[in-house]
Amino acid sequence: MTPTTSDTSEPIIRLEGVNKWYGEFQVLTGIDLSVRAGERIVICGPSGSGKSTLIRCINRLETVQQGRIVVDGIELTAGGKNVDAVRAEVGMVFQQFNLFPHLTILQNCTLAPMRSRGMTKAQAEEVAMKYLTRVRIPEQANKYPSQLSGGQQQRVAIARALCMAPKIMLFDEPTSALDPEMVKEVLDTMIGLAEDGMTMLCVTHEMGFARSVADRVIFMADGRIIEQAPPAEFFGNPRSEKTRQFLGQILSSHH
Repeated sequence: MTPTTSDTSEPIIRLEGVNKWYGEFQVLTGIDLSVRAGERIVICGPSGSGKSTLIRCINRLETVQQGRIVVDGIELTAGGKNVDAVRAEVGMVFQQFNLFPHLTILQNCTLAPMRSRGMTKAQAEEVAMKYLTRVRIPEQANKYPSQLSGGQQQRVAIARALCMAPKIMLFDEPTSALDPEMVKEVLDTMIGLAEDGMTMLCVTHEMGFARSVADRVIFMADGRIIEQAPPAEFFGNPRSEKTRQFLGQILSSHH
């Protein structure tokens, strides 16, 4: 019997023995990770621990020199057409919003669905308005990115990713470039997505978000996964000394 993607035992994302170097510097070492469909994972760790690199490998924005990465049954490390197939299923939201400044909010959201999903303009606009409503800014549709606050731009970036109907959403420190008063509106949007059952991997320092949303928190340091556990266990009883130090620093800096 051939396994299908709906087979619950087969993870939607699987990394096996992933190693990556930048020149002489090894940025990822022996990464093994399985993510089930619908699982919400928060990845945290000190700066330079390889967190962003790890999630950027999942849609092949970064390539790896060793190991396997399989996303939704497609082997990414095999390259070629597989990369495009995976990127169509994986939405990504970055620290910087990466919106096209010369396009309206609506045009930013309709571009990819028309190009790669073959939607008509009317279909794409209908989908875009649905998701702009979902992130609570439908009234901004005809404005340009520069006319919006950072928090609104990041919500547009989330809506734009959702317009492609991805199976997986990757967030790379989505709130770190925002003013503090805008962080909550973006996290609230992400919490809503999590409640919809979206498979999510999120690199973030927002530990409140990790506590309330994550099924599993992963702690990375020096390019390795040091520890992973459900939030209650991760925050309540961290096993590694490095994790304890990191949590001590994060929690003290937030008070």
